[in-house]
Amino acid sequence: MMKEAQLHQEIHPALRADMLAKHIDIELALSILDRYNRGEFDHVEKIVPAGVPPVDGVHVVDVRNRQANTTLFKFPKREALQNLAERNVKLPEGIPETTESDGEYLLFDAAKLEAIGRQIVPRCAYGVLNGGSATSYADLKKNRAIDEALFSALKPAFERYSGLCHDLPKGLTPAYINPDGSPGASFLELKMRARLLAANRAGFAASDALVVAPENGSAPRSSMLSTEARAGQPERLFMPLYQMTSTGNHDQLLSAYAELSSSPFLSTLSLRTGLDAAQWLSGKQPLIAAYTHSSEGMPKRIFDRAYGKEHSSLALPGGHGQCFMVLADTFRALQQQGIRYAMLSNVDNLGAFVDPVELAILAISGRPAGFDFAYRTPIDVKGGILVRTQDGTKNVVDIGPAIDIKEVETLEKQGEAILFNCATGIFDLEWLVPNLENIAHSLPVRFTDQVKDAGSYSQAEQVTWEIVSLLPDFVAFAVNKERRFLAAKMLAEMLLTSGFGNDVPSVPEVLRQVGAALHDGQSWLLQNVYGLELVNGRWVPPEIFKN
Repeated sequence: MMKEAQLHQEIHPALRADMLAKHIDIELALSILDRYNRGEFDHVEKIVPAGVPPVDGVHVVDVRNRQANTTLFKFPKREALQNLAERNVKLPEGIPETTESDGEYLLFDAAKLEAIGRQIVPRCAYGVLNGGSATSYADLKKNRAIDEALFSALKPAFERYSGLCHDLPKGLTPAYINPDGSPGASFLELKMRARLLAANRAGFAASDALVVAPENGSAPRSSMLSTEARAGQPERLFMPLYQMTSTGNHDQLLSAYAELSSSPFLSTLSLRTGLDAAQWLSGKQPLIAAYTHSSEGMPKRIFDRAYGKEHSSLALPGGHGQCFMVLADTFRALQQQGIRYAMLSNVDNLGAFVDPVELAILAISGRPAGFDFAYRTPIDVKGGILVRTQDGTKNVVDIGPAIDIKEVETLEKQGEAILFNCATGIFDLEWLVPNLENIAHSLPVRFTDQVKDAGSYSQAEQVTWEIVSLLPDFVAFAVNKERRFLAAKMLAEMLLTSGFGNDVPSVPEVLRQVGAALHDGQSWLLQNVYGLELVNGRWVPPEIFKN
């Protein structure tokens, strides 16, 4: 064990000034450094998969088949009734039952689950990890690295649209390209529209709202999470929005929201429901410093030679897993206002929307969280998959570091379903809030060595979805990838999903097939989830023609 004096690095005044100028949270950066040098992260063991869990309809639930009168979910009757009563949710009439050796069970089809879930939707917050910029998203080298033939086919479109992404938070860039070639709504516009549509469907009307008069011609707003009592009237809550921003994009996002309130995708629905279209609760992720490369030995220090300059630090985010620290006050505020669940996803996933069926299954089961997993496709050779561990629990491991792709393919040939992490989760705040401090402290911190233009250094990150290892249990939802996981990590992926390159023979057939499926899914989402209509080659909000 190192002595205390060796652990806390003395920061040179010039380096400290540089770190402050780059908006680095020095205290947090040094705390992570000290914990690493103490060996606190050494206990993180590699997960050894023992196989993959079966799609059993209880712990791993296939939610794709939503035909009428087809059982989607089965659960013990007594426990289901207790869990729903505790959440103030009414059980619809006419739910069939069955008796098995261990007791009575309720059999839920999609329609019954939908009816249950819609009662919970108003009390489910809708959150995004919104800290990313579009700089790497539209980076030429990174997009070309996906596939050279694909990029060659997409190059004209890439050159046309990449300029729309520069110097913008990723969430403010177009989520799709219209068939006529015009840019579509942004990722964030669609998230906000989905919420307003859900409120409209639930019967929210401006006449019932406590509406604040509009300013400067903008849409009216109704308070969602005010800290003050207003004339003794209860606040109207409906799927409040929350986000984790970054030091680099926070102010830019807030300015954009003021303008987006008058967007044609939002303004009419905002008027109709009496809800503020663009009111977000926010937590701003701090920047930490890069650390010395592992080749420099122990103890690690703050990396202080960025781009070869003496006393020069490198500011980096600490991974999306810091959201449990950054958003802790937000989660507490939501719970205090009567919100029971909080959905969380990356901002760039067009398929991440609040699904009443998933909410219902989570409430009926009483489990603290649920996550989306899509059936693996041939292009899914990196990322996390759902596995069964040696002790029989479920966890998520990365293809490559934890399980070889060959082993994955062998399991598939044996008939096993390989489920790929979609980076979308729903948390029960009754479990999450009391455990926030423990999660922030216990979530693994991964140090990875980097050799880039700035130099050789190591980066510390927490991964959001590694929270599964800290949960007592969770529901894994097996979903349609083309409807629930249309993530656009790179601009080329968004273009492929928008239909570009799908009919070019030089593009590998597997990419054309995946692109076509994702494009069909995108069209379904724009019509069925985001309520748009295709008119003269553009996806438009139909309400603008009816007012």
